Amino acid sequence: MDLRYSFSYFGAALGACIYWRYVMYELLFCVEDKTDPAIQLVESLTAKYPQVEASIFLGGSNVGVNPKINNMHPGYEAAKYELVMISDSGIKMKSDTLLDMVYSMGEKYALIHQMPFTCDREGFAATFEKIFFGTVQSRIYLSADLLSINCHTGMSCLLRKSVIDELGGLKTFGCYLAEDFFIAKAVIEHGWKMRISSQPAMQNSGICDISSFQARLIRWAKLRVAMVPSTILLEPLSECMVLGALTSWSASLIFKWDPLVFYLVHILTWLLSDWLMLCTVQNGSLPFHKFEFVIGWLFREMSGPYLFLHALWSPNIQWRARTYKLHWGGIAYELPLSNNSSKDVSNNGLLTS
Repeated sequence: MDLRYSFSYFGAALGACIYWRYVMYELLFCVEDKTDPAIQLVESLTAKYPQVEASIFLGGSNVGVNPKINNMHPGYEAAKYELVMISDSGIKMKSDTLLDMVYSMGEKYALIHQMPFTCDREGFAATFEKIFFGTVQSRIYLSADLLSINCHTGMSCLLRKSVIDELGGLKTFGCYLAEDFFIAKAVIEHGWKMRISSQPAMQNSGICDISSFQARLIRWAKLRVAMVPSTILLEPLSECMVLGALTSWSASLIFKWDPLVFYLVHILTWLLSDWLMLCTVQNGSLPFHKFEFVIGWLFREMSGPYLFLHALWSPNIQWRARTYKLHWGGIAYELPLSNNSSKDVSNNGLLTS
């Protein structure tokens, strides 16, 4: 079993402390900022575990507008094993996660990805994130996978390097901000399959606040609209409040039912279904009370339509200190530097092969 792991930022401890149990692998740490304190952490770990093959790649390269691709490209080019795992710096893994993903990589598969979820953390922002990823995101992600719709998120995925090389390497996707979507699209178009790992990707970013997370959701919505324009019509209809209002109005016209009663029953049924889904994805006890779930769930459902409209109103994408504009189809170009900055740090990747 040939395995290789490439981390960016704080993925370091994971590689050195856990992946000793795999037969052949290496750790590739890709760090964009040469002054990042994570470099010292990586150097201390490589000194502590000299038997682990590890390399640090600083500064990235300029192969496109996508910061994550630019950051990981030197590490990817240096990769020497067939299986390559990319993992963002904020992903926390279990000791058997990589093994699970490798076992999922059948002969006809070239891409194994993890469904986004979150680690247990304290605070309402952490509760809000867990509710979103355990309900809305999980529902869309699993439904898309069942219907063979491209739902790949690149925060944690296992790739066949030979297949990606045939497509031109990672640099081919540097012109897209949503490189994960287009990598999966190209893999499928070339006759390969992809599947979801049985373990979710446990996000554990150091930044956990409502405004940053909502900015992240807005950015994702902008990307979806540019890549799949039908999202403009279909996505609002997947929202509990919007769909409930439409069905209540329809029921009152067709069956003469009380629209308010129908609407309340609809919301209650949706809430209970989401609670069951969240508990299933969590696969254990939740770190918050049921009352906190209700408050967080209502906040998510009521703010969802607003965030989507916000994304339509302002199509430019803010990613850290950079601002991008998307063409229809997903190709992006960078706009002049603005004074605004985003707190999202998801452009730091972990690459494993």
